[in-house]
Amino acid sequence: MPQFEMRVVVTGTGARTSVGRTALATAAAIRAGIAMFNEHPFMRDTAGNRMVVALAPYLEAHSLLPDRLAELAGPAAMEATSLLARSEGQKPLIPVFVGLPRVRPGRAKDLGVIAKRVRDDASGAGLRIGKVTMIETGHSAGAMAIQAAWDLVRSGAAEFVLAGGVDSYLEPETLEWLEANDQLHSAGPTNNSYGFIPGEAGSFALLATARAAERQKLSSSTELVIAATTQETKLIKTDAVCLGEGLAALFRALSGVPAMLRADHLYCDMNGEPYRADEFGFATIRSGGIFRDPSSFTTPADCWGDVGAASGPLFLMLADAAIKKGYAPGPILAAFTSSESGERCGFVARDRNVQETR
Repeated sequence: MPQFEMRVVVTGTGARTSVGRTALATAAAIRAGIAMFNEHPFMRDTAGNRMVVALAPYLEAHSLLPDRLAELAGPAAMEATSLLARSEGQKPLIPVFVGLPRVRPGRAKDLGVIAKRVRDDASGAGLRIGKVTMIETGHSAGAMAIQAAWDLVRSGAAEFVLAGGVDSYLEPETLEWLEANDQLHSAGPTNNSYGFIPGEAGSFALLATARAAERQKLSSSTELVIAATTQETKLIKTDAVCLGEGLAALFRALSGVPAMLRADHLYCDMNGEPYRADEFGFATIRSGGIFRDPSSFTTPADCWGDVGAASGPLFLMLADAAIKKGYAPGPILAAFTSSESGERCGFVARDRNVQETR
């Protein structure tokens, strides 16, 4: 297959978070450091204080989790495919990969409503959706969906693939579970400053071969260079001491691309938990000079809270926005995600408008 066809580009992104209802609004909010942390309308911790969460203000606080996830995923998927929907000519069949949280307290086992919402919205926009594959691995699920889409496009099996993730910790049973596991950030009598702020989000990216994007007259500034997954065996919530071996292995896998050995900036899902910070520190030490500046990273959980399975696609959206708007620290942007079950998944994106000479 010609090299041109092997290149995978980002032709559209979409996002719905607590800080924005679109990709551009969310990216602008993250760049400005705007946080949307508020007291939950009715959930209280064991000390009687309102739980602090990053709730999407445009969703009904009492809505059930499957409905919340569908409302986050559907519009984000349609935003990501909007340019293709408006393009002329026959529309291709689009396979879909969706990252979801693992089964946990408060999470319905059947989340087929998400696939139905994406199919129905796409059909209304004149698009054709193929097989929808769910990946239920938590934090890394969305990034693993990106990797699966990248693999499919790169292999030539599909010209366009939609990949995303959706998650919400706002179900009451889930919030109580987080507090019971000492993962809920709180102040006052409970005083757990090392927990995280529960959030919710949905995000998608439409990947394509460079040739297919050109044929459909879809502009693209971002190339997805590589995506990979590794496994950590020293897991959070266990007595094992994590030394960042799984994450270091991921960094090495992502650096195995000619001229992409050093990333200019990193997006990650560190959320305030000591385990994640320690893991990143150890992995960075183990990985040598993979990053031009190891301190050049963005932790969007500071703004939109912990968004779990939606993290990876959101990071690709942030990278794409930074490249398009011209404020990226450099042409090579990387991201990683870490699941509690051990999956470590990430990717490297490149500004197509910059010739790499380093």
